[in-house]
Amino acid sequence: LGGIAGTGIGASLVQLRSASSGREAPPPPPETFGPYQKKGQETSGVIAMIDLLVADLDKEMQEAEVSEKDAQVDYEKMMEDASTKRAADSKVITEKASAKASTEEELQAEKEKMAGTAKEHMATLEFISALHGECDWLVQYHEARKEARTSEIESLVNAKAVLSGADYAFVQTARSKGFMARSQ
Repeated sequence: LGGIAGTGIGASLVQLRSASSGREAPPPPPETFGPYQKKGQETSGVIAMIDLLVADLDKEMQEAEVSEKDAQVDYEKMMEDASTKRAADSKVITEKASAKASTEEELQAEKEKMAGTAKEHMATLEFISALHGECDWLVQYHEARKEARTSEIESLVNAKAVLSGADYAFVQTARSKGFMARSQ
């Protein structure tokens, strides 16, 4: 096999005439696109599209810059508001801590006052209990004490009469049933 690309067709380059033999002019070149002309409408569409893309990109960059500036202003405002709020919250916390401390101090004072009042109340209850015991004793022995007092008054009257000169030596009274009384 041989030939062009293994097809069996042979090719050979043979020059049939020499360049110096007949001076004929070479044939004219094949026709091409024609003389150079500036492209008008065909390229203006592509350039317009590129210009449009550049304009869109510029517009987007401006919007991004404005948006970034607005965001920066908003951020600074938010940080300022947060700082103000932190300061106010700190002040409120300080005031509440102070109020809590004074309330706890008042509570402690009231607890101490309550403890003193409770001790005083217990002492009063003990006094009332002792007084009640004395009253119960007085009520229980009232009649016996009344009789003893009456007897003592009679004895004093008799003693006064004896000292004044009266003679009660052998007079017995019906009421006298005391220590020196005789039993019949």
